[in-house]
Formats: sequence, structure tokens, C-alpha cells
Amino acid sequence: MTVMVYCERCGEPGRHDECERARALEPPRFCAKCRRRMKVQVVPAGWTATCVEHGTMHG
Repeated sequence: MTVMVYCERCGEPGRHDECERARALEPPRFCAKCRRRMKVQVVPAGWTATCVEHGTMHG
């Protein structure tokens, strides 16, 4: 079974150097497991990103 990994910034398959650098400064926008757009909330103390299928991430 092949597991597809999607970019958390642009949603495209695989990992991208430019997106990895940007992700160091911003929260994920897409779920890496299913490519769904996530609900993202940014507050001064950090961020939360929620995928309806895979749950919530914090940072």
C-alpha cells in the first residue's frame, strides 16, 4: 500500500523546499494525510489547524 504525503502549505503531492522554508514561519493550510483544506486559527500564543478527518494540530 502506497501512502501519499501532501504538502501542508500548497496541498500538492510531495515535499517542496520553498514550502518547507515558509512552513517554519506559518501554520499548515492543508492536511498532509488527505489534502483537505484545514480550518486555521492564529493567536499570539501559537496556532491550531483542524482537519475534519484527522483532527487538530497545535503549534
